[in-house]
Amino acid sequence: MTVLTWLFDLDNTLHDASHAIFPAISANMSRYIAQVLTEAGAPASNADVETARVGYWQRYGATLLGMVKHHQVCQDDFLREAHRFDDLPAMIRAERGLAGLLRRLPGRKILLTNAPQRYSKDVMRHLGLQRHFARHISIESMRVHGKLRPKPSRQMLRALLAREGLHASRCVLVEDTAVNLKAARQIGMRTVWVTQYLPGGPNPLPSGFIKRPVFVDVKVKSVKQLSGKLHRLR
Repeated sequence: MTVLTWLFDLDNTLHDASHAIFPAISANMSRYIAQVLTEAGAPASNADVETARVGYWQRYGATLLGMVKHHQVCQDDFLREAHRFDDLPAMIRAERGLAGLLRRLPGRKILLTNAPQRYSKDVMRHLGLQRHFARHISIESMRVHGKLRPKPSRQMLRALLAREGLHASRCVLVEDTAVNLKAARQIGMRTVWVTQYLPGGPNPLPSGFIKRPVFVDVKVKSVKQLSGKLHRLR
């Protein structure tokens, strides 16, 4: 029997970040970007800010990378300002039973998130899931040759596998973001697409509503369905 190593995303995979956290992060980022643009004497209308925030995310996989590359912002400053919350625990929504699922799921688990360490540790602590993960890899640790390379960087994924002594074919990335899954599949990893927190909210999606891409091995509504899909991943 093949022993798998599971790489779990955090936001919109293990909890519903779209409910309150993502809107807050977007607002925080927009304020920060507007300040950076204004201080540089650049146009800083709502449209300009939105173009930068969304455009950099689409181009680089993380708004942070665009802000560092094109505006020379400090990584730590950006992450701190983007993840300021008045009451984070009150904003977290997640399914019951995740700890039991992780406890029963055979194989090593690694948290692999483009979120910063402090925020992701706070969320995992609130969910009571940290004990089920052997490693916690946040965006600050996603560097290749000294340069920040968050998901969907294939360079980062290959470096991670080498560092952990893992074979791609024995690893499964569990994610909500399709482009990250595509990158993982391109280097030989297996992929699980979690769909329940995709745009449209946590309401159940009709069966087959979202077509499974060819680079996705298994599509599930919830990570709690993983146990029933193991035969398709081994």
